[in-house]
Amino acid sequence: MSFFSRIAGWLTICLVVAPGLGGPGLAPAARGQDSLREQFRAGPMRDVQEIIFAVRVVGSDGHWYANFGYFADCVDRRPYYDGGQLCRLNFDTGEVTVLLDAPGGSVRDPVVHYDGEKILFSYRPCGTDFFHLYEIGIDGSGLRQLTDGPYDDLEPTYLPDGGIVFVSSRCHRWVNCWLTQVAILYRCDGDGSNIRPLSANKEHDNTPWVLPDGRILYQRWEYVDRSQVDYHHLWTMNPDGTNQMVFFGNLHPGTVMIDAKPIPDSRRVVSIFSPGHGREEHAGSLAVVDPRRGPDDRQSVRQITSAANFRDPWAFSEEAFLAARGAELVLIDGQGRVETLYQLPEAQREARMWANEPRPLIRRQRERVIAPAVDLTQETGQLILSDIYHGRNMEGVEPGEIQSLLVMEILPVPLHYTGGMYPITLGGSFSLARILGTVPVEPDGSAWMEVPALRGLFFVALDEQEMAVKRMQSFLTVQPGEVMGCVGCHEPRSSTTLMDHDLQALRRPPRTIQPLQGVPEVFDFPRDIQPILDRLCVDCHGYEATEQGGPGEGHVILSGDRGPMFSHAYWTMTNRRLFSDGRNLAESNYPPRSIGSSASRLITMLDGSHHGVQATEEEFKRLRLWIEGGANYAGTYAAFFSGSIGDHFENELVATDHQWPTTQAAGPVIERRCAECHQEERSLSRTLSTGWRRHITFNLSRPEHSLMLLAPLAPEAGGWGRCRNPDGSPAEVFASRDDPGYQTLWAMIRAGKEHLERIGRFDMPHFRPREEYLREMVRY
Repeated sequence: MSFFSRIAGWLTICLVVAPGLGGPGLAPAARGQDSLREQFRAGPMRDVQEIIFAVRVVGSDGHWYANFGYFADCVDRRPYYDGGQLCRLNFDTGEVTVLLDAPGGSVRDPVVHYDGEKILFSYRPCGTDFFHLYEIGIDGSGLRQLTDGPYDDLEPTYLPDGGIVFVSSRCHRWVNCWLTQVAILYRCDGDGSNIRPLSANKEHDNTPWVLPDGRILYQRWEYVDRSQVDYHHLWTMNPDGTNQMVFFGNLHPGTVMIDAKPIPDSRRVVSIFSPGHGREEHAGSLAVVDPRRGPDDRQSVRQITSAANFRDPWAFSEEAFLAARGAELVLIDGQGRVETLYQLPEAQREARMWANEPRPLIRRQRERVIAPAVDLTQETGQLILSDIYHGRNMEGVEPGEIQSLLVMEILPVPLHYTGGMYPITLGGSFSLARILGTVPVEPDGSAWMEVPALRGLFFVALDEQEMAVKRMQSFLTVQPGEVMGCVGCHEPRSSTTLMDHDLQALRRPPRTIQPLQGVPEVFDFPRDIQPILDRLCVDCHGYEATEQGGPGEGHVILSGDRGPMFSHAYWTMTNRRLFSDGRNLAESNYPPRSIGSSASRLITMLDGSHHGVQATEEEFKRLRLWIEGGANYAGTYAAFFSGSIGDHFENELVATDHQWPTTQAAGPVIERRCAECHQEERSLSRTLSTGWRRHITFNLSRPEHSLMLLAPLAPEAGGWGRCRNPDGSPAEVFASRDDPGYQTLWAMIRAGKEHLERIGRFDMPHFRPREEYLREMVRY
């Protein structure tokens, strides 16, 4: 059945299931003598008469976070479908009342007010493009809009101080590894006014909810220094955005912990644990988390269900839960037994509509009100570090060894087209870092600094030579006027230190960040790093070097010639692991000096020990700061999906040169001349746009210096003569440049150079970003 046929069937149901009329009723399995319904009704759900829930069509994208907004390539392409309802279910009779019908729009994220008289939810009316916050009476009357604008406002919940916390795309940023938008935490007054951000995440914050002590519990996705698909855990903050800290899981990769809510009369919370990078619409298993052992102890988790197809849990006790599962609302007990409470009608199920966000329609007590600690007239906050040497995995770092902190800001992505990091890096960081400067660390390990508010900041501890000792591998945010403190460097959250002496940092006013002179805030490899390589390295490691039939010792090429996407120097440095940036790996909290400048071969090779090559102090400074900032190639996000031959869109290769006459002519030449010896690499060098090694095989600055041409060309003709027969003797693939096969390959590479000059790359004077990028920068 087509999607439009399913929607037509659902619209027919809308005419039948009118407000006040029952749907399919209670599930038969629930009528047994020992049913969970009867057990819960007699116990923790004795006061629950009705349940509020939303109905909507499952989106088209499939990622757990991609269910609002528009895709990067087209504002008319959206990851959701039309069709939705806000409903009220009678727990005992199964009667369903439709409070709001939205056949051409969508409804999501309902939450009942403390007084049990109104419902806050996110709504996209028919004919509109954006979700906004609305309120409605529990009888379906009094619908009123709270927020507006060209943004999506989602996942709201009431705050005990009368405000509302929600997530929103007002931040104007894109998922760093996908084509959909990011939503982070905001708050507003109860009438939708005075909207302000609480978060500075470059990735998603999701599903905020208030804990009994007044803090906001939410899911935070981050990958400043780590894998983009592994770290999505539970965090807390105060309702004014202050005191942001991990609640559970941030050292344990591989699970999306989301939709968490407190369990009554308990310090525990129930949460969805979605496997891996997360399943569609937050689906996962039910788990109970006890934070009293700290945020890292795996024994703090009690898995309730083995199946990973549940969503949107609500806890009535530690043994009684309500949740959604596909088109059903279900009851779950503490042993993982599941019973269907309600199922959507068949026509809605055929239209791929799911039941979502079940909440009991009850009065509930307001949580503790935490007094605000922000001063919105300020542009900065303060950080106090007690002892940088106090922390896990700091063995071997001696007191006094750390002299300063390098302060950096992770920059949000204003638009993204692919699932990868290209061409920002080649398998490393997805993000650009802005270098703000340094602050000193006192001899006792303390520091006190003033930092910009509402920015995603992270730090590198530096020694006396300004080399990296330890990296933060996360980020923090301070609110305007906030004073935030921490114990040490990666210290366990369950630990503290005895303050038996005054911190030396507090004996003077807070330090301001000292900008670093002579270096850019954001590095760009061709502009800032390649000139250093040209001066120090290219004489031996360039294409003009012919020693041993190739460029320098080990045939390492450090020339700035452009390949189809990266320069040859950048590809070589990445492939040869000449730097260690630690990005995009599942590991976390590395030992001291194991990543960054201290662990990078490039730095140690330029101290005079490698053939007497000696970098200047200024060159060392640029190289190490480039590594600390992520060792990026492109210094602008405008480089995404532009200026490359062979790029990726939605993780699929866009092979632009496959249909070129020159490429089609070169294919048979490669088959005849190269494939017999290069069986494993046949697909890596047939075109300019296919394969990992293409970045070094083809030279689009000087086609005659392409490895595809130099390696098989006889030395007598100016080549390297690297090709060998099976017996080890020289193989004369191309005896001269006049060989028709050589000329055919040269024509293919020359066509690539001409094409690149037409489209322009970020480091070319005539470069122009894509129109979509310009569109979003206007909004940004």
